[in-house]
Amino acid sequence: MKKLKQVPLEQINLMGKNTMMDHLDMRCVELGDDYLVATMPVDHRTHQPMGLLHGGASAALIESIGSMGSALLIDLSKEAPVGIEINANHIGAIKSGSVKAIGKIVHAGSRTHIWQVDIFDESNDRLICTGRLTVMIVPKA
Repeated sequence: MKKLKQVPLEQINLMGKNTMMDHLDMRCVELGDDYLVATMPVDHRTHQPMGLLHGGASAALIESIGSMGSALLIDLSKEAPVGIEINANHIGAIKSGSVKAIGKIVHAGSRTHIWQVDIFDESNDRLICTGRLTVMIVPKA
């Protein structure tokens, strides 16, 4: 299996500047050979109308962590990662605090990557959501 490029976390977090990742305050906090860990607050930006973490915010976190990870597996001067399919199962609810997502590469082919991402309540490690992201690696024009 390919290993993720080991770069400073600040560099990874700068990739999300002025994007939804920045708006939702998603932050990469750990990088391993085959995984990334990111956090996201559960607050007014990520709530649905009943005051719970919005499923779309969880899906955005899944897509963001997988895309960040794929970017660390390819040559960004020649290729770009593009999410093409996402699946999310919402297991539990959370009203406040923050969540921690652990994204692990399952398949790192030359044209597709598959990421498994589990999202936990950071205060007690309770599973909130589990998902899978397929990323297509496309050549830059």
